[in-house]
Amino acid sequence: MRQNSKMMPLLRFVWTCWKLNLAGAMEFRLSFLMTAGMMMVNNAVWIFFWGLYFRRFPVVNGWELQDVMMMWAVSAGGFGLSAVLFGNAYRLASLVAGGQLDLYLTQPKPVLLHILVSRMSVSAIGDVLFALLLYGLFGDRSPLGLLKFVLALLIAMLIFLFFVVTTQSLAFYIGQAEGIGQQLFNAILTFSTYPTGIFSGWGRLILFTVIPAGFISYLPIGLLREADLAFTLQALGMTGLVTAAGLWFFHRGLRRYSSGNAMGLRM
Repeated sequence: MRQNSKMMPLLRFVWTCWKLNLAGAMEFRLSFLMTAGMMMVNNAVWIFFWGLYFRRFPVVNGWELQDVMMMWAVSAGGFGLSAVLFGNAYRLASLVAGGQLDLYLTQPKPVLLHILVSRMSVSAIGDVLFALLLYGLFGDRSPLGLLKFVLALLIAMLIFLFFVVTTQSLAFYIGQAEGIGQQLFNAILTFSTYPTGIFSGWGRLILFTVIPAGFISYLPIGLLREADLAFTLQALGMTGLVTAAGLWFFHRGLRRYSSGNAMGLRM
């Protein structure tokens, strides 16, 4: 009962942050629509080329057009949710290097959660809408199919989010880490949009260990199409591992943080 009384104010705080972020984005509606719309157009270009490819080669190592469409839905949706709900994860390194964490350290909220929910990516809303559109066109719209799609989005979101938290937290240890953080994020995002069947050997091993993009890109086969229990458990295990690593790496690095003596006010 006491734990519930502590959780409710925290959940209200997170919900309020999300509402304020969205309200701020909607203040300039034309810019909001254009930014989100251009992201959808950008994703649609890739889908167009995949469509042309599968018209000539209907099956690639067991992957069909529907599988690739759902791979894009899961990848775009997982990234989009992480950037919309926890947008500051993608600029964490710059906040650390600039000594801008003081504002969050002085308030009685969990530091990492407060940082993450304090910003949203407007363009990522286009990714979420694009994912929902692809699911509506190519996904299994039965109750079970919807449940599996939601689980796939949750797995992808958490892997993206805490992989980025880990890489961005390198700033605690090496200072300016924006470049390497961006490069590692580009790697996991890029490889999560290619069928795992085209990789083998060391490349496949890396995609299921160091850069866990394989657990995202294989979800359309191992969860949405066949519901492979072994793979699903492995994906959930990797999600838990990446989440724990991100939390540990951030909080360990936070002990090394040097204040920027920045004065700020957050309402």
